Order: sequence, then structure tokens, then C-alpha cells
Amino acid sequence: MTTNVKARALRAQMAKGEFILAPGIYDGISARVADTMGFPALYMTGYGATASMLGLPDAGLATYSDMVGRAEMICSVIQTPLIADADTGYGGLLNVQRTVRGYEAAGVAAIQIEDQETPKKCGHTPGRRVVPAEDMVLKIRVAVEARRDEATMIVARTDARTALGLDEALRRAKLYEEAGADIIFVESPESEAELERIGREVSKPLLANMVEFGKTPRAEVAKLKKWGFDLAIYPGLGFSVAAEAMRQAWEHLKANGTSNGVKVPQYRDMHELMGFSDVWDFEKKWAQ
Repeated sequence: MTTNVKARALRAQMAKGEFILAPGIYDGISARVADTMGFPALYMTGYGATASMLGLPDAGLATYSDMVGRAEMICSVIQTPLIADADTGYGGLLNVQRTVRGYEAAGVAAIQIEDQETPKKCGHTPGRRVVPAEDMVLKIRVAVEARRDEATMIVARTDARTALGLDEALRRAKLYEEAGADIIFVESPESEAELERIGREVSKPLLANMVEFGKTPRAEVAKLKKWGFDLAIYPGLGFSVAAEAMRQAWEHLKANGTSNGVKVPQYRDMHELMGFSDVWDFEKKWAQ
């Protein structure tokens, strides 16, 4: 059996009661920037990964191969444990087994699987439909059995709140706890009162999705901890800020015909961030 070092590190932090604050990353640059900042975990966002790879919406268009490849690339350039979106597991039970083993081999510490129908849709968007809870229970059981290291965490997400209401979402959350999920993720609660209720009624570690421009109020960490949450992801903050910064910079370039005077702050140490110093050291050592 293989050892998932980063999963063990993440579990240890959670066991100490440390709140896990995880920014959303989606490509090599965002991964490297976030990895320098001392967060306890990072979150590979399906929205951001799909947008950056394909230029398309997160609507079930990215395949297992797309996403496991992106997860492997990200894990190869970071030291921080990675929580990664794995959509519905990319198919039936055999697909779930392959997904868990592939993500784990890529270096992912926690694998998120949701109970939507295929093709899935991005959370906080309309028209999401969920599979019967019993089908998701089987997926969770398969996922738990499939992992090579029991430290690898399975995050079970339910999207039932939007279409079927909070009572059904909480019923599913409890079933997913019993099925062996390590972390429970109730997507799209619509008020602080709903967040508080979720915190009261779910026993396993709880993940809150603090997405930009979504249905859920973005509560501060102190409130989330008080309500019983253990992790919070911020999937949209990075790419929404990056996209607006690029728009402003290129607007300046178009209007002025130069980048001189652009007001958007620029990252000054890109060469160091991307590892050029290692390349230069290598070239010095092996120069002919």
C-alpha cells in the first residue's frame, strides 16, 4: 500500500483542530503563488481548471483525463496538500474507483465527489439535478475502498439543497457520513441560518464553499468555526481577480500603446516563482 504523505499532513492539521482555509487554484502559476503563502491546503477548482484548460464553462465538459492531468501537474509543483474537485467521479462505480486511484497517484490529499447527474453543472448555477441518494452512497463506499492509503480523504458533496431543499440535503449528508465519507460538503446553502443548521446536524468534518457571486453568504472564518465548520474553500477568488487584472492591464495597453504606466500591480519575481534559478544552476553545473 502506498503512503499519501500530503493526506497524512492534512489529517494531522485537522486533528489538531486547525481550521483549513484553502484558496482555489487552477493552473501552474496560481498553484505556485498559493504554495508560497503558508495555507494549510489548496483547492483545485473545477470551474477554474475547466476555464483555464478549455476556455469553457464548468458543465461536465472536462474529462477525467483532463482533470487528473491537471491535478498531477499541480501536485508536482507544490508542497501544500491539495483538495481536488473530481466532479461525479466521471461515470459509474468502476469510473469512481479509477478516479480515486488516479487522483491519489497524482498526489491529491482529498478527493471531492458530488451527487449530481451526469453531465454535472457548476455549483450555484441553475438546473442541477441529483442522482438517488442510494447511488451516491455506493459511490462513496467504492471511493473509500479504492484508495491505496486510508489517509486519503473522500469529500462527499451534495447538490440537493437547490432543487430539493435543505432537509433533503441534510438527509443525504447523514447517509454520506454513514457510508464512510471523511468530509461532508453541503453545496449552496442560502443563508447564515442554513449554515448554522448544517453545522449543528452534521457530525463529520464540514466544508464550506465561500464562492464569489454565489448563493451562500461569505462568512468569516470565526463564524464558520463557531457554527461547526472545519474547512473553507474560496474557488473563485483567484481567477476572478486575475481575469479582471488582465482586463484592466490590456485595456491600458490598447488605449495607450504601451504598458508603461499600467496601474495594475505586477508580480515582480516571476523568474524566481517559476523556478528559473534551478534551471540556471543546472546550466552552470553542466555547461560544456
